[in-house]
Amino acid sequence: MSEITVRRLAEDEWEQYKTARLNALEESPEAFAASLEDERGYDEEFWRTRLGRSQRLLAEVEGRTVGVVSVGQAQEGNDRVAELFGLWVTPDARGTGVATELVHAAADEARTQGRSHLAYWVGSDNGRAVAFASGCGFRPTDSRRPMRVQNGEDEEDEVAMVLPLGEDRGTPSL
Repeated sequence: MSEITVRRLAEDEWEQYKTARLNALEESPEAFAASLEDERGYDEEFWRTRLGRSQRLLAEVEGRTVGVVSVGQAQEGNDRVAELFGLWVTPDARGTGVATELVHAAADEARTQGRSHLAYWVGSDNGRAVAFASGCGFRPTDSRRPMRVQNGEDEEDEVAMVLPLGEDRGTPSL
């Protein structure tokens, strides 16, 4: 595979983010709390506002979008912790390092924002996702919540995994 580049999206690149997000929702609907049908109908103002709420990072190979991730505020009132969410990689680019590059770029973005930790909510029964997050340096916490994806399952939960971004190796409350 060619070189993977990850870049921050500016508000005026809302159409690129919209395309990546809709592709993610179409290809992996079970992985997101939103639906393709809902998001397909949103207007330009919605997408620009969304880009302003959290930092969106786009992975590209030879100018083609191969992945996307978002970095935002983890919890109201806790400015120390950023949250990684909306991670998606195109099927043909999975296993090539794209997801890892997106996570590294997200961690760099969180550091730039002055955050001490990066949180990532992972399905507790999703061994592959837990292993991936662990391989990136995230460690599980005691924080759990009901699964927030569109998979129709009521009993599943998510575990907060946390990546320390500097000297503070402790686990923040989430």
